[in-house]
Amino acid sequence: MKKFAAVAILGTAALAARRYLTMRDAMAAVRVDLRSPVLPFLPRTIRRRTLPLSRLQLRVRTPSGPGVTVTTRQVGDGAIRVLVTTPDDGQAPRPAVLWIHGGGYILGSPQTEAFGTGRLARDLGVVTVSPDYRLAPEHPFPAALDDCMATLEWMRAQAEELGIDPDRIAVMGGSAGGGLAAAVAQRSHDEGIPLRAQVLVYPMIDDRAALRDDHAGRGLFMWTPANNRFGWTSYLGREPRMSDAPQYAAPARRTDLTGLPPAWVGVGDLDVFYDEDVDYAEKLRASGVPCTLVTVPGMYHGADVFARKAQSMQDFRRGATDHLRTHL
Repeated sequence: MKKFAAVAILGTAALAARRYLTMRDAMAAVRVDLRSPVLPFLPRTIRRRTLPLSRLQLRVRTPSGPGVTVTTRQVGDGAIRVLVTTPDDGQAPRPAVLWIHGGGYILGSPQTEAFGTGRLARDLGVVTVSPDYRLAPEHPFPAALDDCMATLEWMRAQAEELGIDPDRIAVMGGSAGGGLAAAVAQRSHDEGIPLRAQVLVYPMIDDRAALRDDHAGRGLFMWTPANNRFGWTSYLGREPRMSDAPQYAAPARRTDLTGLPPAWVGVGDLDVFYDEDVDYAEKLRASGVPCTLVTVPGMYHGADVFARKAQSMQDFRRGATDHLRTHL
């Protein structure tokens, strides 16, 4: 028995040592201004049984800041709750941004990103509308996309009450929110609903990437390959596969992107979504869609939130805001 215990202890120690060395090497690749002593401890594997706790931890309300008013509204029959953030300067009508929160299709809420929506409303003078869309695995595709589309249609129908111009609406999101933003841009185009721009912040757009074995050292922080596979499996209601996916579920699968609104795509080279995001930006350009691609060396997933005071992340966010300012 003692022998087995000793082997177990040695095995655990060896595993811890390998993890330490892996994280040490990974930290060396992170930009100096984005490093933090707690960064190596942030990754965690999300499973079905730990999902409730992960959701609880991520439902912390962030402050929207001064100069804006935040109201909660109900879309349609009240099934979709949305957070509306309006600048206090009294101007109307003004442009609007459909802001879609992230969380791997399984986590998050509008409240967790109230700081971002408040900042965008102040800096750009826009109304932001963020839906509390249904989450997987309880509500697999197309529930989240349907909720986002219903919110967009509600924004246009209630434009006068919201004080917005229905012809000056853009869509924006990060991570899974970026994936949903890309899907909204595609579906809106197909349904004849005009959008001025799309901003895709390290978007989660290709389920096939979850099948990769080699991620070239990417995804060691924040959103890992294991979490990516769980997120896609939850969202699709089945394991990802190379052969097919429902239309709009994985926007990167679409081959003809002609006619989509001008895009801004931003991602760090340590992000697990790096390859799929760069490929999608290139496909947009090949289809004749104006697209600004911003790649940041040494940036991991979510660094613009986790290290938002870093100058590099301020520049990163400013690029997205400038894209909206230009097209709205």
